[in-house]
Amino acid sequence: MNSKIWMTILSLFTLVACSKEVLERFGGFLQPANFPAPVYRFRDNKISQAGFELGRKLFYEPRFSRNNTVSCGSCHIQSAAFTQHGHEVSHGIDDRLGRRNSPPIMNLAWMNTFMWDGGVFDLDLQPIVPITAHEEMDETIENALAKLRTLPAYAAMYKKAFGDTAINTTRTMKALSQFMLLCISSNSKYDSVQRNQGPRFSDAEQRGYIFFQANCTACHREPLITDYSFRNNGIATGINNDQGRYEVTLNETDRYKFKVPSLRNLSHTAPYMHDGRFITLDAVLDHYRSGIRQTPNLDPLLANGIAMTDAQKADLLQFLNTLNDPTFLRDSKLSEQ
Repeated sequence: MNSKIWMTILSLFTLVACSKEVLERFGGFLQPANFPAPVYRFRDNKISQAGFELGRKLFYEPRFSRNNTVSCGSCHIQSAAFTQHGHEVSHGIDDRLGRRNSPPIMNLAWMNTFMWDGGVFDLDLQPIVPITAHEEMDETIENALAKLRTLPAYAAMYKKAFGDTAINTTRTMKALSQFMLLCISSNSKYDSVQRNQGPRFSDAEQRGYIFFQANCTACHREPLITDYSFRNNGIATGINNDQGRYEVTLNETDRYKFKVPSLRNLSHTAPYMHDGRFITLDAVLDHYRSGIRQTPNLDPLLANGIAMTDAQKADLLQFLNTLNDPTFLRDSKLSEQ
């Protein structure tokens, strides 16, 4: 048998083996054992491998921006838990600055409002905001889809995911959702402890966990480490007078309230708060210990701050580090291909 035939056979074998590996690796949406039931309506958008792969390609697609330079992945970087690490506020097209810190993309299947102010109530609609925002991608949906339609690869991917080559808004948003829904962070040391897998907490981590349960879980509820509510946590009004939830509801009691973020992967998501004003976790804890401002609509739970000794602060930081999930940050199926 000549070398060309051998090479052909070897190539086919490699292709089949790789395809089988990808198929076996793709498990769809799997609810972590220690998580509650998700709230996303999967019946309206069933996740498939083809839909997920299309969504991943779209997530890293810069043609969604006016000048083809900014993708979703530009402001949501996997190694930073899908935040824009190091940027106080989002940094978009033409070096324009947004008003708020880029929130992480993780565990969205358990979330029913999006953005710091909850202005979007459906994950399948959320990407429209950054695509059309002047300071982010500054593009229209119509123009973005027109650019995708010029690329044969997308026609093939849409057909594989949805049955034909039509590229429209609904399919595009659903594919993006399929990708984002599988951005699940559930393999931290904290999760292992909760599932009785692997090493237990160290003494310092356990002390920090006890302190956390006593002082933080009213807002940062386990196991998602947030209750997704909107609260005023006593930080001073920022330079742009961002009024948070009030800008959506126009309800006076919502003024200066922002969504409670998850504390997962904190070591990788600095800077902190809705406007990125705190560079370190030390500064965040110092705020809760002694920096609470008596601002309008301050959450009653924080009226007197959180009493915390230096030793308790050190233990709490040790516990917060157990919420980091290196597997999530390095998961190749979530990376640009």
